Amino acid sequence: MGCCNARCGLITGAVFGAVLAILGGVLIPLGNLVIEGTVKKEAVIENGTTFWFLTVNNPQAVIKDGATPVVIERGPFTYKTRFLPKHNITFNPNHTASFLLPTIATFEPNMSVGTEDEEVVVLNLAVAVSECHSTNGTYDGPYNVFTGKDDIAKVATIESYKGERELPYWNDTFCNMINGTDASSFAPFVDKKKPLYFFSSDICRSVSASYMRSYPLKGITVYRYSLLHSTLASPVDNPENHCYCRDREVTKNCTLAGVLDISTCQMGKPIYISLPHFLFASPLLREQVQGLSPNEEHHETFLDVEPTTGFTLNFAKRIQINMMYGPSKVITVLKKVKNYTIFPIVWMNETASLDDATADMLKEELVSRIQLLATVQQALLGAGVAIFIVCLISYCCVRRNTNQGKQA
Repeated sequence: MGCCNARCGLITGAVFGAVLAILGGVLIPLGNLVIEGTVKKEAVIENGTTFWFLTVNNPQAVIKDGATPVVIERGPFTYKTRFLPKHNITFNPNHTASFLLPTIATFEPNMSVGTEDEEVVVLNLAVAVSECHSTNGTYDGPYNVFTGKDDIAKVATIESYKGERELPYWNDTFCNMINGTDASSFAPFVDKKKPLYFFSSDICRSVSASYMRSYPLKGITVYRYSLLHSTLASPVDNPENHCYCRDREVTKNCTLAGVLDISTCQMGKPIYISLPHFLFASPLLREQVQGLSPNEEHHETFLDVEPTTGFTLNFAKRIQINMMYGPSKVITVLKKVKNYTIFPIVWMNETASLDDATADMLKEELVSRIQLLATVQQALLGAGVAIFIVCLISYCCVRRNTNQGKQA
């Protein structure tokens, strides 16, 4: 009777251990449901846009002699903005939501080298400035994105932009694709082995960013994603970019890297987008304009994404606006110019970072819960497995001793 009770007790203990282990496993999807509820909340971030104009230091030599332009960086000129809630949000029956992105900026003289009336010498300044300020106090969109209600993996993915599911600019199905989100957030549970895709209306195309490293941002672990060199590579090095090559003469038969001709989405204006100071671009671009010093730390574009929620908590979008000029019999000031040149006008550093209050809220509402949940899961799994194994081994020993006693 005693042995029977011992075996029964050990079996009960093993079952109890198995139940604890199973409960620890069940908490994983249960925790995901709790996290999913938190993911639906919107974070508030402080941001701003800083401009550096590339003023021409030798304008008369360029006009009279066709000399190589020499530029000097003038700035910063800072505009303070605050991330605003999406405007005109409409939820649709097909699990999508439509909205406009408001963009309001206020000039910050204390963070700038001068006033908004500061004079700089650049090429066709009126056009360039209109592009720089085209979004102040206006709206971008409308965007229509998936809510994730039917599939959380599609949350925030753009379904259409300005009522269209593809862009009208590039005369190519691949380049006209609208991929990913608007970069403010991504689907939760980010896999760092996969690139993040997002659409940027500033450059009229979709791009991707790849994982670089992890680091703590105000106590929250984030993944740093950066644009790859191949994003603006020439079609020679990245054949996927073939449809972005618009002018074979200017791009040296599509071999020029580092610039994107966006004239088709800027009413035909000869505007080219690049990274600041022609970072990662063909050396020829920096030879045609002197005074540029590309620096990856200061001029790259990156996103810092919290991997559980998919929220972008910190980013720097750095782009340079350039204009093409070249030999002209009509524009007399360019009659001495011998070659087509992509000339830098201004580069912008649009940054945003999680404020302290939101960081504390996110840590309290999400990170601490995840850590507690992980601790409980590990404790239940560990204790359950340990109890199960000990009871199972003990049961086997008791049974073996009982069998030996009967044989004796």
